[in-house]
This record gives sequence, structure tokens and C-alpha cells, in this order.
Amino acid sequence: MAHGVLSFPLTAFHDDGSLDPDGFRAHVAARLAAAPGGVFPACGTGEFFSLDEDEYRQVVAITVEEAAGRVPVVAGTGYGWAQAARFARIAEEAGADALLVLPHYLVAAPQDGLAAQLEHLAARTRLPLVAYQRGQVAYTAATVRRIARVPNVIGLKDGHSDLDRLQRLTLAAPEGFLFFNGAATAEIQARAYATVGVPAYSSAVHAFAPEIAGAFFRALRAGDHDTTGKLLRDFYVPLVELRDRVPGYAVSLVKAGARLRGERVGPVRAPLTDPSPADLAELKALLTTGLDLVGALL
Repeated sequence: MAHGVLSFPLTAFHDDGSLDPDGFRAHVAARLAAAPGGVFPACGTGEFFSLDEDEYRQVVAITVEEAAGRVPVVAGTGYGWAQAARFARIAEEAGADALLVLPHYLVAAPQDGLAAQLEHLAARTRLPLVAYQRGQVAYTAATVRRIARVPNVIGLKDGHSDLDRLQRLTLAAPEGFLFFNGAATAEIQARAYATVGVPAYSSAVHAFAPEIAGAFFRALRAGDHDTTGKLLRDFYVPLVELRDRVPGYAVSLVKAGARLRGERVGPVRAPLTDPSPADLAELKALLTTGLDLVGALL
């Protein structure tokens, strides 16, 4: 999965908020055509928190069908371990290759509890698990050593961007344990993450502008600092500034960007809200600039 951008597809909804399986299938097919390193349905960008079990099953099954074994399919799961195990069984039945374990709901927990959460889930699924530390979940080096001993816990996605702490975790983990950059708009910190041994990253931009995401990834791997610097200055940093204006824009801006490209992904579900007309106009201008930088059209 380090050989391509990790793609997190959007879950398509009709205007009335119901699931749009055909729209989702077309969206996933377009993501796969851009050759990601892996595809992660029903995760944060895919509004996992708003899906019921039947919708989740359809989303994962469609992704597996479209991927057809070409790249790993890593489905999201989460909440408490009992609910996470229910979603894990569905993902397993639908043919997913692994699970991304999203942070649990609401409560803060000690390190023993964080480890036990993964151990309980791991005992109830055959699928490999990637833990996701973000929000109230932050592992210590000792906890990483503990969870890495669980046979089907294979890696950690980091969303805290504390590189000192992350370096300690990578050094504590056994050889072969996977690490992923899961920072919001991960390209902003991709170069920094690579310096502590974490080159693989997820890309929300890939969900609406795979041309930009792919160009950045190739430039980063080629050491083309001029190209990465220009994309960061003229596209990614302004995108982050727009994203930070309203809670939830990390998802709803991405979905709006996909709609601007003509993709049938529909609106976000509450409690998220779609961008205001003014912010949508700014996003369109920014997207046009970014696509122009890589020789693509809106």
C-alpha cells in the first residue's frame, strides 16, 4: 500500500439522504482507475458514522466487486468493540481484506482499555486490523508493543501528527508492523512523516481530484521539491484554510469537490452540512487552480 495513494471513497447518497448504490459504484470505479495503493470504504470520509448495517454491507460489497483483487480493500469499523465486531463480520462476509478500526465513541480511556478494545475485536474477526489513533485515542510505545503481539493487528494509522511521539512508536514496533499517515489533508505533512519512516498516506483529495493527488504523490516519491512545493502553496494550504472554517468540512468539502467534477455522490448526511454558496465558489476556483497546475481540467 506504500506504492500508491490510499484512497478513501465517498459514500453516495440521493438528495433525500438514502444510499445511492449506483452512484457509489461509479465513484469507486473512478477511484480505482486512478491506481491507488488501496481503497478504504466506509471510513471517515465515507461517513461510516452515518451508515446502518445494511448500507455498510452494500458499500463494502460494491467496493470489493469493483476492486476485483487489484488492490486491498480495507473497510472501516468502530464504536465499542461489540458493535465494531458486528461491522467486522459484515465486512468479512462481503470480502474485505482488512479493517481500519476507527476511534471509539465519546469516552476517554486508559492505555489498558485501548489495548483491550483491539484485543476483543481481534478475537472476533479473522480480518487483519489497522488501529487508528486520533482524537481521544493515542497509544504509548508500550501499548503499541502490546497490540503488535496480537496476530491480526498489523498496523497503525496516525492522525495526531505528533512526530516525536510517532517516531517513538515506530521504533517500539516490531519489523513489518505497518504505519500510515492519517493526518487531515495528509499531503501537507507527507514529507515530515516520511522522515520518521512513515511514507504511506491517505488522501482525501484523491476522492475528488485524483489527478492532483497522483501528481503530488509522484513528485514526492521522485524528490521533486519544486512540484510538491508549488502544489502545497497554491492548492493544499489554501484547501486546508478553507477546510478549517467550518466543522465537518473535512468531509463535506471533499464531497462538494466531487460534485463539481460531475460525480453523483450527493449531499452529506446530518450532522454534517454542505458548504455555503460562497465557500463552494471558493472551492471551485481553488480546484480549477489545482487542476491547472497538473494539466487537467475541471
